[in-house]
Amino acid sequence: MARKKKQDEVQEIVYAPTIPQPITETIEKNYMPYTMSVIVSRAIPEIDGFKPAHRKILYTMYDMGLLKGAKTKSANIVGQVMKLHPHGDQSIYETMVRLTRGNETLLHPFIDSKGSFGKQYSSDMKFAAPRYTEAKLDAFCAELFEGIDKNAVDMVDNYDGTMKEPSLLPTTFPNILVTPNSGIAVGMASDICSFNLAEVCDGTIALLKKPDISVEKIMDIIKAPDFPGGGQIIYDYEQMKSIYETGDGSFKIRSRYSYDPAANCIDILQIPYSTNIEQILNKISALVKEGKLKEIVDFRDEIDLNGFKLTLDLRKGVDPDKLMQKLFKMTPLESSFKCNFNIIIDAEPRQLGVVDILSEWIDFRMACLRRELEFDLGKKKDKLHLLTGLAKILLDIDKAIKIIRKTEKDEDVIPNLCEGFDIDEIQANYIADIKLRNLNREYILNRVSEINSLREEIAEIEEILADKYKLKALIAKQLTEIKKKYGKPRKTQIISSENIEAYVEEDSVENYPCKIVLSKEGYFKKITLKSLQGNDQQTFKDGDSLRVMFDAENKDTVFFITNQAQLYRADINDFENCKASVIGEFVPAKLGMDPGERPIFMNIQSNFREGYNFVFLFENGKGVRVPEKSYETSSVRRKLKGIFSMASPIVAVFSEEEKKPFEIMLVSNDDRAIIVKSSLIPIKTTKTSIGVQIMTVKKTQKVVDALSDFEGVYENAKGYRKLKLPASGTLLSDKDIKKQQMSIDDTN
Repeated sequence: MARKKKQDEVQEIVYAPTIPQPITETIEKNYMPYTMSVIVSRAIPEIDGFKPAHRKILYTMYDMGLLKGAKTKSANIVGQVMKLHPHGDQSIYETMVRLTRGNETLLHPFIDSKGSFGKQYSSDMKFAAPRYTEAKLDAFCAELFEGIDKNAVDMVDNYDGTMKEPSLLPTTFPNILVTPNSGIAVGMASDICSFNLAEVCDGTIALLKKPDISVEKIMDIIKAPDFPGGGQIIYDYEQMKSIYETGDGSFKIRSRYSYDPAANCIDILQIPYSTNIEQILNKISALVKEGKLKEIVDFRDEIDLNGFKLTLDLRKGVDPDKLMQKLFKMTPLESSFKCNFNIIIDAEPRQLGVVDILSEWIDFRMACLRRELEFDLGKKKDKLHLLTGLAKILLDIDKAIKIIRKTEKDEDVIPNLCEGFDIDEIQANYIADIKLRNLNREYILNRVSEINSLREEIAEIEEILADKYKLKALIAKQLTEIKKKYGKPRKTQIISSENIEAYVEEDSVENYPCKIVLSKEGYFKKITLKSLQGNDQQTFKDGDSLRVMFDAENKDTVFFITNQAQLYRADINDFENCKASVIGEFVPAKLGMDPGERPIFMNIQSNFREGYNFVFLFENGKGVRVPEKSYETSSVRRKLKGIFSMASPIVAVFSEEEKKPFEIMLVSNDDRAIIVKSSLIPIKTTKTSIGVQIMTVKKTQKVVDALSDFEGVYENAKGYRKLKLPASGTLLSDKDIKKQQMSIDDTN
C-alpha cells in the first residue's frame, strides 16, 4: 500500500499542470540579468580603461610585489589570478599576453615580459606556454596604482569573499584613451582606438583649464588616434570630428613602405592595427594566382629581431607607388578601423565622444584624488595628535618617568599619564610605548619639531580639498610629469585625404600593341610585336591549326563564343606574353569552361555594338542573325549563357556590320557547297531562335564547314553562289573536294 501511495504521488508531481510564463517576464527575470552581467562584468571597459579581466591580472601582479620585484614565471601569475578570476588558465594567460611588451599590442605595455609572447600583427606567431615565459609589471604601472593603498578606490570582495580587489584602478592619466580596447557584449560592442599619451595629457590639461573647450580645439591637441603598429591614418576632418563628438564612426589606415631601387623591391614596414601579415599574404597570393598582380615576381615575410617587414620583389619597369595604390585598394594593406566608444560609467554603458570621455575621467580622477588626500589628511592629523601629546611631556620628562615608576598596576599607567599631563588615552598609549632609551630630551625635541611642518601640510591639504580648482591644478601637474616621463613621439602618421591619389585600374596596366592568336582547339597566344620580329611562324599542337588572329593592345577586352552557346569575356592583360613558337594558354582551362566546351569564335570589344549582328550557322543547314545589342545587360558580365539555339550543333559564328554584308560559303559532308550573302539571312531578336533554312541537306547529311574568307581556298567560287534561300548545294570540283577534306582533317 505504501509503495502504491508513493507511485501515485510521483505521478501527480510529473503530470501537474505548468503555469505559462509571459515572454516579457522571462526576459526580465532570466535574460536581462545575464545581459547586464556580460556588459558590466566582462566585455565593456570602464572609465579606468580596463575590463575586469585586465584589472584582476594587473592587481594580482601588484599584490605579488611584481612592480619592483624580479620577474616570475607566467604560470605562477596565472595561478594567483585565478583567486580573483574564476576562469580557465588559458583564457587568463591569453589576456595577460596582450598586456605584455613582447606582444606589441599596446603603445605603453603594462607588463615587462621575457620569452616568446607572440605578435599582435601575426596570427601564426604563437605565444609560448606560461611555464616557459616570465613577467613582472612595467614601471609604467606605477601610474595605475597611485593611491590604491590610500583608499583612492573602493575595495570589494572577490567571487568567493576570501579576498579584496579594487573595483577600479586609480589611473593618474586617461588610460581609457591610451590603451586600445575592443569587446562584444550582448546587444552592444565596444571598439576604442588608442591615442598618443603625450597628446592625451595635453588635451586633458586643456580641458581642466577650460571645461567648455570646443571639440575643434581638442582636435588641434589630440590630433588623431595613434597605434602601436604605426601606419598612416587617412585624415578626413569631418569624419574625425564626428568620432570626437559622438564616439561613433570609422577612418582608414594604410601601411607604410619604402622602395629599394638597388634590389627593385618594396619593403612594407608597418601595417594597419586591424589586420595581420597572414591576411595580407593570403590576399596577395590569391591575386597573383588570378593574374591580377603581374607586377610582383615574389613576396615573402622577413620579420626578424629588427621588427616587422614584408618584402615584395617587382618586375623590371614597375612603378612602386602605382603598385602600392593598387595594393591599398585590393588588399588589407589599407583597412578601416570602426570606432564605437562604449564605456561603463557608474555601472551603466554609455557611448561618449573624446571630450565627454575626458570629462568623465576628470570627475573620476578628482574623486580618487580627493579620497587619497582625505586619507593623507587623516593620517597626518592622527600623527599631529600624537606629537601634541608628546610635546606636553617635554615640559617635565622626569614627571612622566616618576608617574610610570610609582604606578603599581600596569592598567593604571595610561589613566595616570592622562591625568598627570592632561592628554587623552591615544596620546598616553603612544607615550607609554616609547622605549626607555628614547626618553631623552633630544629624541623628544626631534619628534616635536615635526609639529609645525605637519600643521602646514594639513592646512595645505585642507585648502586643496576645499578648492576644486586647486584639485584640478594638482591633476594637471601629475599629467605634466607623466607626459615628461613616459611621453613618446607619434607612431602613426597623419596624411590628408585630399592628398590621396585615387587608384584607377587602367593606369596600373601597361599598354602596348600585340598580336592575339586563337587555335581551333582553343589555345590562345598573346605575342608582342618585338617578339614577332624575325620569327612569325606560328606553332600549334599536332592536329591543331589557326582559327583567328588579330592585332590588339594589352588593355583591350576579348570575348569568346563557345560550342555550348556561352560567351566569356577576358582582359588580354590576363594572359601572359609568349612567343609564336609555343602552343599558348588553353582557354577552356583559363576561363573555367565546362567539360567538352571549346571556343569557336573570338573578337575584340568590351561592349555590344549598335548596327552589328552575330551570324550563327548550324549543322542542319539553318542560320540566323541576332543583333549584338540583344545581349546587352545592365552590368558588364564575364559570362553569358544561352546566346544561341542548341537545337542543332553550331558550325560557325561570324560578326557582321549591317551596312557591310559579306559572303559566306557553306560546305556539307556530301561535298556540296553554296555561297550566300549574309544580308539574305533574316534577323531575329530572340537569342535562341533556330533561324531559317539556308542550305538544304538530307537527313543523313550535315553542314561541316562555313567560311567568310574562301577566296583562294576553293577554285570555282562563282559556281557556288546562290541568290535565294533555301538553296541546294552545288557539287564541289575534285580540287575543291581535296581541299575541303584537308580542311575537315585540320578541324578534327
